[in-house]
Amino acid sequence: MKRNWIKICSVVVFCGWLAGGIDVSGSPAPVSQSDNVRRDAVVLAVEKVMPAVVNISTETVVQRRNPFDDLWRDFFGPYYGRNSEVRYSLGSGVIIDEEGYILTNLHVVQQATRIWVSLADGRKLEAETVSDLRHSDVALLKLKTEKEERFTAVAFAQEDDLLLGETVIALGNPFGLGGSVTRGILSSKNRRPPVENEEMDVQDWLQIDAAINPGNSGGPLINLAGELIGLNVAVYSKGDGIGFAIPIRAVSEALSLMLTPESVGNLWFGAVMEGRGEISIKSVEIGSPAEIAGIQPGDILETINNTPAKGLLEANRLILKASENSRPVNLSLKRGEATKKVIVKLLPESEYFNEEYLQKRLGMKLEKLTPEIAETLGVQMMDAFGVMEVQSGSSADKVGIRPGMLIYGLDGEALSDTVKFARALHKKGKDQKARLSVRIQRRSGNFIESRNAEVEITLQ
Repeated sequence: MKRNWIKICSVVVFCGWLAGGIDVSGSPAPVSQSDNVRRDAVVLAVEKVMPAVVNISTETVVQRRNPFDDLWRDFFGPYYGRNSEVRYSLGSGVIIDEEGYILTNLHVVQQATRIWVSLADGRKLEAETVSDLRHSDVALLKLKTEKEERFTAVAFAQEDDLLLGETVIALGNPFGLGGSVTRGILSSKNRRPPVENEEMDVQDWLQIDAAINPGNSGGPLINLAGELIGLNVAVYSKGDGIGFAIPIRAVSEALSLMLTPESVGNLWFGAVMEGRGEISIKSVEIGSPAEIAGIQPGDILETINNTPAKGLLEANRLILKASENSRPVNLSLKRGEATKKVIVKLLPESEYFNEEYLQKRLGMKLEKLTPEIAETLGVQMMDAFGVMEVQSGSSADKVGIRPGMLIYGLDGEALSDTVKFARALHKKGKDQKARLSVRIQRRSGNFIESRNAEVEITLQ
């Protein structure tokens, strides 16, 4: 955070040190007669949720650039090694589905090279990022397992079921040393409605007086029923025991954007679903398989291939399973008082959102930069797209983009792959503007001179 009075409660350690873990089962002790007085609502809620609370540790390899890298590489070839630094981050998370899907804060896992998850039973498994939303600081992970397993998952509270002054419990698993529990009250609900694509701030968070300990970022905030009402995110460093959490409504909205056939299965469906019991269609992309099939915003999804849809994860599983081997998916929708049957044929995203799509919208031929393409263009390797050709008279041509230049950003966002680049363009209509980050590189002997520029082009 930019504000110095907000302290993000994950822990970052540099250059190879990582706290060791101690196995903690998290299983409740046998109940004796005298325990009945002590096992109140707080204890019961903690016992219910703690098996779903995990520790998250990440490894990020950061390459350190040296202006003499290319010179040394010319002399030493394969014997030259690039300088790098290893960073470790620690935080918490919570399992939200029996198949091993985990919610945490994006700042805990952002740019991580590898992610490990320590479970309440002492096991340590690797995980991968399924999807994330920067403006919400929410990330969805999936545990990697050799065989099919079932994990204990937390239950969600109703989005508007928050009571000022009610007892809340902040849970975490910092450093992998076992469960961390603090108790307090809900001091304030979020102060403004969510703003689309705008980063969340203290105005959007729940305020609690339960302390959020270091390493508890991404852990669950629960009520006395043992239901998830938020994700721990930050602590007020100038106040005593004031913490903040992302509210369950914002978490649910983030899930509706992250839990899609596109993010989970790389298949283009084109409709955003929302809801945990009743699943409704929030929005439909123009030209998508969903729109072509006749799906409309506001439709209620009843069945997928005659199987009832129960929650976002289940709906995604059913759609992906039904679409295996490019098979069409039969959906039953409730629209007002009527029931509508539609057939949707999902497409691999790469079949539509590819280099040809980029060329059609931008007026230039781009290719994802590889060592071979970088050598052909005589440029330095980086995460970017090389300009191979520029259409004469196009907007790109008029602003001065030429072959050999590199495109590394769109509207201030880094470009990681072709599909995401094309998808970002797909959200814009014809004749709308796109701001491209361009790098111009020129080789002079053993050195490469670089210059960055921002140009705005009109989309075709």
